[in-house]
Amino acid sequence: MIFYVNGEWLPQEDAKVSVLDRGFQYGDGVFETVLIAQGRPFRVKQHLERLLSGCSFLKIAPAFDAGNGQTLIEEAVQKNGLKSGVLRIQVTRGIGPRGYSPRGANHPSVVITLFEAPDPTASNTPRMFHVINSSIRVPVGDRVAGHKSCSKLHNVLARAEADLNQADESLLLNTDGELTEASSSNVFWIEDGQVLTTPLSAGILPGVTRQLIFEICVEAHIPCSERAVTPEELFQSQGVFLTTSTLGIVEVITLENHSLARSHLIGQLFQKVNSVIINETQPRI
Repeated sequence: MIFYVNGEWLPQEDAKVSVLDRGFQYGDGVFETVLIAQGRPFRVKQHLERLLSGCSFLKIAPAFDAGNGQTLIEEAVQKNGLKSGVLRIQVTRGIGPRGYSPRGANHPSVVITLFEAPDPTASNTPRMFHVINSSIRVPVGDRVAGHKSCSKLHNVLARAEADLNQADESLLLNTDGELTEASSSNVFWIEDGQVLTTPLSAGILPGVTRQLIFEICVEAHIPCSERAVTPEELFQSQGVFLTTSTLGIVEVITLENHSLARSHLIGQLFQKVNSVIINETQPRI
């Protein structure tokens, strides 16, 4: 693969950043993970909006805006001839003096990496996950949680617990005991024919695919709203699913080794998400 590092296109083995970069030192930066389907990035505008929002929150000024950021991403895909995969764009504060203070770190680093991955639209049914509850707790209303920061220790530890327990994902709770999100996905459940998800105020990332679910539900006249929930309440639901940028919709079939109800609505939403991905990444004529 050919990667982008601070204005240069480099073979993967030559793509390097300084050990003094604050992204390496402190996780001082933000990133986005973008699905590549049919050789085109999906919902790149929304990903860049969230990336630049995170940069603004951290007071990092990258040398690109949404327009030329999209051009850069499309160029990365074309240079690699990637038809199906994942692109990651990362912006850090760059190199600065030792210590937490960001003073003196005035040249942000921008890195784009790409990886081959299966096309999630190639399947007619969603993947099925076994999920556990993580012991990790996140602060209620955490302002950092609303941005995809490079410092993801809560998520790393939650995913490590899933790996240790031979599970596919792990659910994170906040300090009030409410469900927030999974280690790398947003959480939805079905209740009385209504699609529900946790509120942003619980301490979650506003996922791009999460927003797509809201759009699909509005168009299909499916009730959809936010509500606080505990993991125990999911056992009373009619179905649970996760949303990610790289997999679309994933159905949760067990939680803590207990079977969950399964709803036909999840399959319908999966098909609708796939249709949007296919339509929006159609090759340009």
